[in-house]
Amino acid sequence: MNINILAIESSCDDTSASIIQNGRILSNCVANQAAHQLYGGVVPEVASRAHQANIIPVVDMSIKKAGIKKEDLTAIAFTRGPGLMGSLIVGVSFAKGLALSLNIPMIEVNHMMAHVLAHFAEDPKPTFPFLCLTVSGGHTQIVLVKSHLEMEVLGNTIDDAAGEAFDKSGKLLGLGYPAGPLVDKYAKLGKPVFPFTEPKVDGLNFSFSGLKTSILYFLRRELKTNPDFIKNNLNDICASIQTRIISILINKLKKATIQTGIKQVAIAGGVSANSGLRATLTETGKELGWTTYIPRFEYCTDNAAMIAVTGYYKYLAGEFVGQDVVPMARMKI
Repeated sequence: MNINILAIESSCDDTSASIIQNGRILSNCVANQAAHQLYGGVVPEVASRAHQANIIPVVDMSIKKAGIKKEDLTAIAFTRGPGLMGSLIVGVSFAKGLALSLNIPMIEVNHMMAHVLAHFAEDPKPTFPFLCLTVSGGHTQIVLVKSHLEMEVLGNTIDDAAGEAFDKSGKLLGLGYPAGPLVDKYAKLGKPVFPFTEPKVDGLNFSFSGLKTSILYFLRRELKTNPDFIKNNLNDICASIQTRIISILINKLKKATIQTGIKQVAIAGGVSANSGLRATLTETGKELGWTTYIPRFEYCTDNAAMIAVTGYYKYLAGEFVGQDVVPMARMKI
């Protein structure tokens, strides 16, 4: 008998649904929310209302694309957290209602664990143990992955995340939302000629608040004498910012491989879509003898396929939850 799991992801502003059958992804559908561009960032209330409008069409599309019927579902996996509470409530409530109507079990999924397990959506898959640098707008972590369901966070950000540093820096430059991909776009056309100091943080932890402040002061200082400084140097500024953020991430990753002796290294999360980070990881891996794993762009940003993969392994382990489950805005791996 086939194991057909419907997965639902609604942690932030993307509504996504996926079907996994016996460990193979059959569909992965995503509805984006363009409305947030008007505000320069995600508005929680707007996001939750959009999820309510999108979730039924997205789930229906995912089931049809997979070539099955809802009566064929074996279980429903869903993002319990971390994320925006209003957005999570929509996904969790829908999963509970559909599971109850079909009399099938539910599986809760940690969003950050799912980002790591996105590497198991398709080949090549890493073998255990491996290190995963998980970077997004809200999180920056180095995770020791011991098995599909056993992970240990070795390093974490003590303040802001790398994705936030990209977006906030881009906002200072007058770029649209989301600014991170635009910083990446312009960085390809420039050179890292402006120096930004790398923060000194003990161990494998990260810090990006000081970098954001230094970028702010740098721009203010330059604009005082040259009002067109950003306009005339946008590509080089973006290249300089991106190069420093990437060096912070890669240097900590190097340290983690030395401490653990592990040379299987992966990246995950929204920032893993950054072309500079992908290229630098590949180059560093060749220099240091790492085996590197980089997910397809489809599996970098928030998506339900990663929830489906995690849900599948939790299904095999018999890890189910009841109808009393509630969303959690903050969750640890």
